[in-house]
Amino acid sequence: MAHLHDIVVDAAHPASAARFWAAALDDYAVAPYDDTELARLRSLGIDSPEDDPTVLLEPASGGPRLWFQLVPEQKQLKNRVHLDVRAADPEAETLRLTALGASVRARHDDHTVLADPEGNEFCLFPLTP
Repeated sequence: MAHLHDIVVDAAHPASAARFWAAALDDYAVAPYDDTELARLRSLGIDSPEDDPTVLLEPASGGPRLWFQLVPEQKQLKNRVHLDVRAADPEAETLRLTALGASVRARHDDHTVLADPEGNEFCLFPLTP
């Protein structure tokens, strides 16, 4: 039986996308860059984590990791897979997420469709009791 390990998101600028999602999601943080990782980047001709072609978000407590990987092409169509997130106060969370750079794409009775700064759609639902 397979177990979900990572969710991978294509990005034009992985570091920026990862920072958005680290700020958007509770208990997620960009994985730290230790000396070994910095040396690996330098061996690839990359001088800064800002230009890292694969940036990892790690959950503090369980859940899948999120990888943001560099792709040369721009997003063109609707996502085939998207993230669903929940919040106790969806309206306040919508305001917080848009302040981080998200945009509202559609509002429905039970959820809001947003897009991250790179245009990847995700849905915001209220917490259910």
